[in-house]
Amino acid sequence: MSDPAIPRMPVPDWAPPLDPEDLDSVLTKVRGWQPFHGESLLDDVGAVLDDVTPAKDALDDHDLRLRGHLMQLIAIAVATEAGQKDPEAEQLIERAGRLCTEVMPSDHLQAVGHLRRMAWAVSELHERLGAIKCLREAA
Repeated sequence: MSDPAIPRMPVPDWAPPLDPEDLDSVLTKVRGWQPFHGESLLDDVGAVLDDVTPAKDALDDHDLRLRGHLMQLIAIAVATEAGQKDPEAEQLIERAGRLCTEVMPSDHLQAVGHLRRMAWAVSELHERLGAIKCLREAA
């Protein structure tokens, strides 16, 4: 029961925090979100940096996966402001960004070299973000 001595305060009507278009945008982003998976990242880096040169028909898949890892690590670095905290992280973020924009060469050996540069960038940025506590999961 309510106490008649306590005055009732008017409560404003509830309104959604975003309009329908913004809510749809948020939903689209949530649906496209991929959780960080460090073990997969290390597997992909290892596959490219292995002593065995990746097969020609696997290059596009490696390129796609490494770009995905780089973009995810860059997003984590930006969200945690790693570049402002750490000059080394800032350099790695910039290098990763440049590599993401480069087109993979059509020549097999040049493409392998490009993939290996990307793999090193993934590995180094992953390691640095773990070292400065921007990632909980770093091997």
